[in-house]
Amino acid sequence: MSRIGKQPVVIPSGVTVTVGKDNVVTVKGPKGELKESIDRDIVVEVKDGVVNITRPTDQIRHRAMHGLYRSLISNQVKGVTEGYVRKLELIGVGFKAANQGNVLDLALGYSHNIIFEVPKELKVATEQLKGQNPIITLEGNDKQLIGAVAAKLRSLRKPEPYKGKGVRYMGEVVRKKAGKAAGK
Repeated sequence: MSRIGKQPVVIPSGVTVTVGKDNVVTVKGPKGELKESIDRDIVVEVKDGVVNITRPTDQIRHRAMHGLYRSLISNQVKGVTEGYVRKLELIGVGFKAANQGNVLDLALGYSHNIIFEVPKELKVATEQLKGQNPIITLEGNDKQLIGAVAAKLRSLRKPEPYKGKGVRYMGEVVRKKAGKAAGK
């Protein structure tokens, strides 16, 4: 058995989990509603405030999906109760971030500003304190969506290894390389 797959997902109070037709799992909670389509071979049971996921055989494909779908359902339950937050830091001279609703205006050292539209399911906030790097905060209940948007924002100007300039996740450590050797 999959170590992760055989663990039950505990449903906190205020959250409802239902399995509909075509094996679609719907999770509703105080922070919204999420849906996930589960493979037809995997069985999802909701009993006594606990979600159990079982697989029909020990085929490699079934074993792989067993832990995957358990993790996806667990992430949905956490998302509708607590939500997810991802922070990005802009490091570089003149790097700026501003938002108007869900539209980000980024100055990342290019000849033009980058206008980036964040999906409406997420909340975006920017802060720029004097003497500190600008910070972009993404909030929402869908872990996959937040991760994808954060990765896309980071890809606009990846941290470079010589000075460390670029967009990086809060707390990310960038290994720096030595520059040119000083006069020989």
